[in-house]
Amino acid sequence: MITFVKSKFKTFVGGIHPSEDGKVLTQDKKEVSIPLPKTVYLFMSQHIGAPAKPIVKKGDIVKKGQLVGDAQGFVSANVHASVSGKVIDVVPWPHPVTGIRSSAVIIENSGEDSWIEGVNVASDIDLVTPDEIRKRIQSAGIVGLGGATFPTHVKLTPPKDKAIDTVVMNGAECEPYLTCDYRLMLDKPHEIIQGLKLVMRCVGCKKAHIGIEANKADVYTLFKDILSNEPHIKVDLMEVKYPQGAEHQLIKALLGREFKPTQLPLEVGAIVINVGTAFAVYEAVKFRKPLIERLVTVTGNGVENPQNFWVRLGTPVRQLLEEAKITANVSKIIFGGPMMGVAQGNIDTAVTIKGTGGILVLRDAQKWESHACIRCGRCINSCPYGLNPSVLSILCEAKEFSLALENNIMECKECGCCSYICPAKRPIVHSIKFAKAEIAKQKVKA
Repeated sequence: MITFVKSKFKTFVGGIHPSEDGKVLTQDKKEVSIPLPKTVYLFMSQHIGAPAKPIVKKGDIVKKGQLVGDAQGFVSANVHASVSGKVIDVVPWPHPVTGIRSSAVIIENSGEDSWIEGVNVASDIDLVTPDEIRKRIQSAGIVGLGGATFPTHVKLTPPKDKAIDTVVMNGAECEPYLTCDYRLMLDKPHEIIQGLKLVMRCVGCKKAHIGIEANKADVYTLFKDILSNEPHIKVDLMEVKYPQGAEHQLIKALLGREFKPTQLPLEVGAIVINVGTAFAVYEAVKFRKPLIERLVTVTGNGVENPQNFWVRLGTPVRQLLEEAKITANVSKIIFGGPMMGVAQGNIDTAVTIKGTGGILVLRDAQKWESHACIRCGRCINSCPYGLNPSVLSILCEAKEFSLALENNIMECKECGCCSYICPAKRPIVHSIKFAKAEIAKQKVKA
């Protein structure tokens, strides 16, 4: 007989908890700024949506914060110079996430590091209107910094028939090894809360929930103390479980609301933002600062000095690895965490982008031999979306894409719980990614 014990913390059905989450390597490391890079490589596509259009050319002189990529359409995001200097080229460059060459503005740093006029100037935000908040966020090129990189101004412009009653702020940081959000919450709590309030004002909502995992009890206590006299913003302690920070799981755990994986949170009257995004919103609205830097966790057993670095966007990854003192015999480098990150094939071309929350460096990374599915059902129990990953993987391998669609393959968020828990070490997520790409190709042909 199986006995189910209800957690005393807020949570969701499914998910996993890796036995070693690796956070101890950097959780006590305060953020530090690395030396400015000699050259930055600024992709025009660092977000979901249409790539920005380069508006500078080779030989142009630019200042820090200057617009170099103009958003194309509503679902797009501006790109700004992260250093002062000279544009040495505008060329396709290997993108660290897609691996495909993508348009990038390459700037040689002059060392001046001066802001363009009108940027980084404090303003009074007490009376700023919702439209002005949205305008400053859009101008600053803010995107979701939890990894999704969805343009924030789009998220804060819900359809008129969708009333938003609650803003949910994600402080879970459930991805193993990463601690950049944790350090930001410890060191910039007031700025993050101000950013949250600006988002609430922007969408005309009076309630908010902040979800923090139980392994960050110090952050939970800190935020509870700061918000002790503000009952409209609730701080909730959640079970330590992956993917606790995903939108569907957060809303289910904190608000008790459910919606289909193919739907957006606004279908149930909610908007979800990451703590890093809230901080960027505060800086954009208060100081008109564009998004040109972010906190990045560089960690793993392949570096001697794992750290949380403030990094200018476009900084070569090689420089971060040298700052963290990369060791010999490194076998794998991952953009992001071990669950949803993307392994890098060439670190000499890889650079940081808006969605880079971490770089994981591993020595002697394990290699697995996959076997046929043994029908144990563990992947089904772990799937936070209630899918059958075993069946999906078999259909994908057989290239039965129509049947995969019938089994709701598009509802899979590729969190990796199934692959992690599988005793046969089947590459389930890889198969699903492949199938989705093939389905997309078929739609284009049709």
